[in-house]
Amino acid sequence: MSIILDMEESDDLYDVRETNDPSSWEDQHPQCLQDGAKVQRLRRKIKYYFMNPCEKYHARGRKPWKLILQIIKIAIITIQLVLFGLSNQMVVTFKDENLMTFKHLFLKDYVDGGIAPYALYRQADVYDHIEYVIQQYRLLHNITLSNHEYEEKHSVYTPLLLCQEFYRNGTIYPSNETFEIDAHVDTGTETTFDVFFDFAPSLLLLYVHLNQLSAHVPALSSRLISVKITFVLKAINLQTVRHRELPDCYDFTLIITFNNQAHSGQIKVDLENEVDINECRQWKVTGACKLDDIYLTVLFDCLIIIICIISFALCTRSVITGIQLQLEYSRYCRKHFSKELSWSDKLEFVSGWYILIIVSDTLTIIGSLLKIEIQTKVLTSYDVCSIFLGTGTMFVWIGVIRYMGYFKKYNILILTLRAAFPNVIRFICCAGIIYLSYCFCGWIVLGPYHEKFRTLNTVSECLFSLINGDDMFPTFKNMQQKNSLVWMFSRVYLYTFVSLFIYMILSLFITLITDTYDTIKQEQQSGSPTSELQRFLSECKDLPNSGAYRLDKNNSCFLNCFNNR
Repeated sequence: MSIILDMEESDDLYDVRETNDPSSWEDQHPQCLQDGAKVQRLRRKIKYYFMNPCEKYHARGRKPWKLILQIIKIAIITIQLVLFGLSNQMVVTFKDENLMTFKHLFLKDYVDGGIAPYALYRQADVYDHIEYVIQQYRLLHNITLSNHEYEEKHSVYTPLLLCQEFYRNGTIYPSNETFEIDAHVDTGTETTFDVFFDFAPSLLLLYVHLNQLSAHVPALSSRLISVKITFVLKAINLQTVRHRELPDCYDFTLIITFNNQAHSGQIKVDLENEVDINECRQWKVTGACKLDDIYLTVLFDCLIIIICIISFALCTRSVITGIQLQLEYSRYCRKHFSKELSWSDKLEFVSGWYILIIVSDTLTIIGSLLKIEIQTKVLTSYDVCSIFLGTGTMFVWIGVIRYMGYFKKYNILILTLRAAFPNVIRFICCAGIIYLSYCFCGWIVLGPYHEKFRTLNTVSECLFSLINGDDMFPTFKNMQQKNSLVWMFSRVYLYTFVSLFIYMILSLFITLITDTYDTIKQEQQSGSPTSELQRFLSECKDLPNSGAYRLDKNNSCFLNCFNNR
């Protein structure tokens, strides 16, 4: 009985001790509770950072400003790009049409789309064509259909310049296979032809100028390298008036070259057009295009710049927040597990989408500033502006995939691309070495016999087309059969390249992407965390609408106010 009473008393004492001391574990382990609460807050902070805009709204009532801003930005930037694209298209079309006009005006018997090169084969033809260029230049006002005009400096029209290049000295005797040549190139004295000149005496001077070396050197053709005719014409692009833009003034520097570098009996004739776009000095526009319309376009570009600056600031803040959370989580891993955070987990905190949007905002801001200067005729760099605006718009549209990635059915594409990227880069490096080897081999062996292998650039384009199954039959067919050995080599070269890249390398590349896709799909179906960071976040069971995230927000605000005091 005494033993039983003692046991009952001991149980009663245990019960009393257990009920009357409610803070026994907390008093003994206050630091553990505090650390556990900090870890839970860290989990919620990191989990909140990776939430989508809708979840963030339910968690803390935070409105999706970045999402709304990106949607607005996509719309207005696309409108800006379309407007500038139409304007740039008019500029490029005006240049191309003027180039074609100059070829028909100054190249005798020129035909569009000729397969054979525009070339001359007799001395009389060379003199005749040079005479034709000078005569057409003199009669420009009577033959042109556009507003072309001569360049004027100090109230005087700039003349047409004729210059020839030739070897300093040389004697060539193919009959007995002997020659002596001085490879130094001299430039002859420039001959000028004014706009209002007497044509017959000037033509006589031209013949004298081209043949003045004949009296001293028996074979002029062996020394002549090229003859260049240079002159400047001006024009105004009036079609922009109908599209609420001020017209630009164009300077066309025309260079007509009679090329005899090969000394093969064929002198190739080429017309180059160097274009300078300038602001017109004096202008007055009435009617459809008013100055107010131009100012409205400038204000629209300023609005885009402001929105891009706001987007840049918001995305930069998000990147900084991610880096701060990465540092905080790294300290947690070092303190509790005595190990460094892996690079894959570190990169999870650095959102590539935010960086992409930051780059696109920067490019769009620079492009919009250039566009404003083009609209106000301070600059005329249409090509540079189009590169900035086009690349910026491309990145903006690619950034939309980030928000589609919040849906699981769309997210698998993004995860596959990200997971397969390192393997794809390594695969491309190995395949690129084989590709370059075929490029160099095809250029050196097949270049003299096939037009698609004349330069390394065209070789690369041709082989890339073959990989995609394009232009395959003409590549085989157009190989010249002048050399049977090279022709047989071309068959082996093309067959091995097509077989290797289409049937092996391209199939391996597709298999690499497919395997990564299957791996990602299995991970999504299993639902198990695959990284240390995911396992750490999986222990947080708080839902976005649980209210815990709002409590963390209020506590952080209270602590900030307390620290400030």
